[in-house]
Amino acid sequence: MTVTVIVGTQWGDEGKGKITDLLARDMDMVVRYQGGNNAGHTVVIKDETFKLHLIPSGIFYPTVTCVIGNGVVIDPAVLVQEVSGLRQRGFNCANLKVSSQAHIIFPYHRDLDAAQEQKHEAGRIGTTNRGIGPCYVDKFNRRGIRVWDFQYPDVFRQKLEWNLKEKSFLLNNFYGFKVDYNADQIIKDYFALYEQFKGLVVEESTVVIGGAIDGNKRILMEGAQGTMLDVDHGTYPYVTSSNPIAGGACSGAGFGPVEIDEVIGVAKAYFTRVGGGPFPTEIEGGMGDQLRERGGEYGTTTGRPRRCGWYDGVVMRHAAKVNGITQLAITKLDVLDSLDKIDVCVAYECEGKRIKDFPTDINRLAKCTPIYESYPGWKEDITKITNYAKLPANARKYLDKLAELSEARVSLISVGAERGQIIKV
Repeated sequence: MTVTVIVGTQWGDEGKGKITDLLARDMDMVVRYQGGNNAGHTVVIKDETFKLHLIPSGIFYPTVTCVIGNGVVIDPAVLVQEVSGLRQRGFNCANLKVSSQAHIIFPYHRDLDAAQEQKHEAGRIGTTNRGIGPCYVDKFNRRGIRVWDFQYPDVFRQKLEWNLKEKSFLLNNFYGFKVDYNADQIIKDYFALYEQFKGLVVEESTVVIGGAIDGNKRILMEGAQGTMLDVDHGTYPYVTSSNPIAGGACSGAGFGPVEIDEVIGVAKAYFTRVGGGPFPTEIEGGMGDQLRERGGEYGTTTGRPRRCGWYDGVVMRHAAKVNGITQLAITKLDVLDSLDKIDVCVAYECEGKRIKDFPTDINRLAKCTPIYESYPGWKEDITKITNYAKLPANARKYLDKLAELSEARVSLISVGAERGQIIKV
C-alpha cells in the first residue's frame, strides 16, 4: 500500500497546505480530491508566501506529479490565473495534470450561490460565493458540464444553453436576482480559457492515479476544508458540498480504500471556524481576539476573520473515527507561547449528561456546553526549536493530551509559518 491521505480534522484552515508541502518532497504524486477554489492552502517558502486554491500543494517540487482529481470542481479562470501566477514566480507547472472528469463552474453557479445566501428564509450558511455548491448540485443532478465536454463544442453548447435557460428562470423568478446570460459570450470566454490549460488535461485521471498505485509509487491525497465541514459528517447544514474526509479521497480520485496506508489528521493547537454554524468552544472577544491576531486567523480565500476557540477533544474523537486517523500533525503550537493557562475541551454536558461522542444534529449540539480541563502554559518562544525533546515540559504535556483525545500519535508539530519550522516526532 502506498497511499497517504491528509485530512483536516476541524472546520478547515488547519494548515494542511504546509503539511502537504512538507510531505510532498518524499512523494511521487500529490492528488487534490475534492472541493474547489473555496479552499485555500498557504505555503511559506523563505520570504515568499504562496496561496493555492485549486493546485495541489506539491506543485513546488518539479519531480512530483500533481493531479486535480475528478472530485474537484474547477473555475477555469481561477485555474488559469493560479497557473500563470506560479509560472511568473518560477514554477512552470509542467508537473500538473487536470482530470477531464472534473466539473466546471459557470457564472450562473456563482450567481446562484450569492442569491441563495441572500434568501433569508433559507438561512445563511456563510459560503464563499464561489459557486462550489451549485456546481456540485448540477453534478449530482446530472446537469453538469465537465472538462471533457470542451472536446465536443456542439454538446458543450447544448448543455450550456439548457442550463442557462433553467438557471435564468430560477434566478429571475424565484430569487429576484436579475440575470441575462449570453451563451455565445460564455462559450467564447470559456473556450479561450480552456486553450490555456488544455495541455494539462488527462483523459482518464483514474488511470494515471491507478498506474501510480500499481507501480508502488508514493502518493499523497490532499483534502480541502475539514471533517466538520463534511456534507455527511459535519455540522450540517453549515458544511461544504463535498466529502473532505479520508473516504472522499477514494471517490474523488478513483481508487479502492484497501490502498490507503496512512491517514494524517491535521489539527490546529486551538480551534477556528469561518462562516456560520455551531462552534462549541468558541471564545468571543478577549482571548479569542488574541488568538486571531497572534495566529493571523483570516481566511486564505475570503480574508474573513476566523472565529477562534479552545481545542475540542469531542470534535477530534469524531474526526479520528470517521477518518481512521493514524497520525496527527499539530499546527500553530507557537501561537499559544504567551498564555499562562490553556483550556482543553474533554467532553460536553448535554441535558445534564456528560457525553464524549459528537452530536452531528445541530439542534442537539446547541444544548451542549463544553467541559474543560486547564493546562499550564509554557511562556517560552518555541519557534526555533527543531527537536521534540527540547520543547518545554508543559508544551509536551499539552501535546500528550491532544494525542490522547485524538486517539492518534503526534508525528509532526508546526512551530511557525515557514516550511522549515516543523518538528518531526
